[in-house]
Amino acid sequence: MSAPVFPPLFSGVDAGAGDPLALACRAAAEGCEAGLIAHALAPDRLRAALVLAPEVPLGKAMVALPVCGIGIQNALGVLAPPEVAVHLGWEGAVRLNGGICGALRVIAPHRDPLAEVDWLAIGLTLDLWPESDEGGETPERTALAAEGCGDIDPVTLLEAWARHSLVWLNTWEAEGNAPLHREWTGFAHGLGGDIAVLGRTGRFTGVDEDFGLLLKQGETTRLLPLTDLLEDAP
Repeated sequence: MSAPVFPPLFSGVDAGAGDPLALACRAAAEGCEAGLIAHALAPDRLRAALVLAPEVPLGKAMVALPVCGIGIQNALGVLAPPEVAVHLGWEGAVRLNGGICGALRVIAPHRDPLAEVDWLAIGLTLDLWPESDEGGETPERTALAAEGCGDIDPVTLLEAWARHSLVWLNTWEAEGNAPLHREWTGFAHGLGGDIAVLGRTGRFTGVDEDFGLLLKQGETTRLLPLTDLLEDAP
């Protein structure tokens, strides 16, 4: 498997058998340059993590999660057959034809939404091949190969994620959140319907300016900020 080639300002490091997200967090804490992509490519799974340096309050910086989601949606949209539908869950799920084939995760050095954040690590996992031939055992889950995308080369897909994410990161910096909202809303899974997220259920009515989820429960609408999705560093 050839080494991926990334766009300018991005660099790659092979995590080998390790966890790319853990490696990215360690490198970020040690002061690595933004744009580092740690990756681990196996025949059945793609794992990667991108280090960003937003230098804005964490609550604003968290928009990087849907930005990188748009990046993988666009990458799969180009590389997958045209009949394959690619959607994004607010909580980070990546869906092919309705089934979950992967997820995005996010880690930061703190959880204060009003404090500037030095770095974010956005992790991506995609299942390339199903764990078993018995798809009925986990009907909610799928893999690229199970949805007609088995010919996609994982190196090509990783490179495409980097390129498309960079385009949208630049758009975010230049134009703010409005174009991101327009793009992301078209791919949002469950929008307008009832969903279960972070232990809560309700109607997913939309997102606020900073992509916080608006969850209508009876006569009350609850705001779930993206910071609720932060995980502890591995």
